[in-house]
Amino acid sequence: MLKNYGADNKSALEAKNDAQKIAFAPIVFQAVRTLRNLGILEIIHQSGNHGISPEDISAKLKISLYGVKVLLDAGLSAEVVYLKDNKYFLSKTGFYFISDKMTNINMDFVHDVCYNGMFYLQESIQKEKPEGLKVFGDWATIYHGLSQLPEQVKKSWFAFDHFYSDNVFKSILPLVFSGNPARILDIGGNTGKFALECARFNKQVLITIADLPGQLNVALQNATNEGFEGRISGYEIDILNENSSLPENCDIIWMSQFLDCFSEQGILNILQKAKQSMKENTRLFILETYWDRQKYEAATFSLNNTSLYFTAMANGNSRMYNSNDMISLIGKAGLQITGITDNLGISHTLIECKK
Repeated sequence: MLKNYGADNKSALEAKNDAQKIAFAPIVFQAVRTLRNLGILEIIHQSGNHGISPEDISAKLKISLYGVKVLLDAGLSAEVVYLKDNKYFLSKTGFYFISDKMTNINMDFVHDVCYNGMFYLQESIQKEKPEGLKVFGDWATIYHGLSQLPEQVKKSWFAFDHFYSDNVFKSILPLVFSGNPARILDIGGNTGKFALECARFNKQVLITIADLPGQLNVALQNATNEGFEGRISGYEIDILNENSSLPENCDIIWMSQFLDCFSEQGILNILQKAKQSMKENTRLFILETYWDRQKYEAATFSLNNTSLYFTAMANGNSRMYNSNDMISLIGKAGLQITGITDNLGISHTLIECKK
């Protein structure tokens, strides 16, 4: 159940304790990550109900006893391990750091993509520019430099992006193809994941991916590798360029985890541009994660903090939106919502529109 964000029911002591957790949060993050990466959490897990001593961990992993103890002390405070009869055991929370794919993808994304750049969050807020992006290169947005990011950074970025989209694509394809579309325009298609799923799902459909050159090259190569070069084509576009336009005569316009990459004014401009390219019976699908439409508090927490990645690293002016903001922008663009489906995949909502 989602937390009541209109209440403040903590005692003064609880509030002060939570304040210290926030004050030391970056150190706690690195401590838990190091416990994971050095194999300490795993070896504690393997000890099962017997537990394990710091001395045995040190000997088995060939890490100094000092290093093991100082990390375990931090792990106790982070509640990823617990101590009983001078032996350490893995907590339920700690278990997720060695077994849960989503938790580890999120941790790697925060460390590899966001961590260093978050030092510049305050400047990013003040300037409405991704000041943290300079730790990787001199680009206006992360999307312009995505193909040039360091390999580990790129790996963690795509793992994060694909994990959430891959869990939803297959489940929504029957809805997308319910009108038997012949042509689909995938705006912001990235590496072509959705286009490939469409091509596999329907043997006749033609898909055009509209994106920046760097991403488009990768997507088209992936299409070629899968043998779909005759059915998946590319359309090079900088969607925010006021002189750009979208291809016409498509039955479906698809935007997945795309509009959250833009400011509200940018979203409005994109939706108006999409409307101009739509036929009378074209269906526009918007797949996004909205923090106010989540079933679980952890999802809302994750989305609200992912917004700050957009602030400091991606473009400086976008976020994970409240659904009411998106619905308002859709109306301002002159589009009519014909359906909203929540709880798709892990955390997605699908909005269907027409002219």
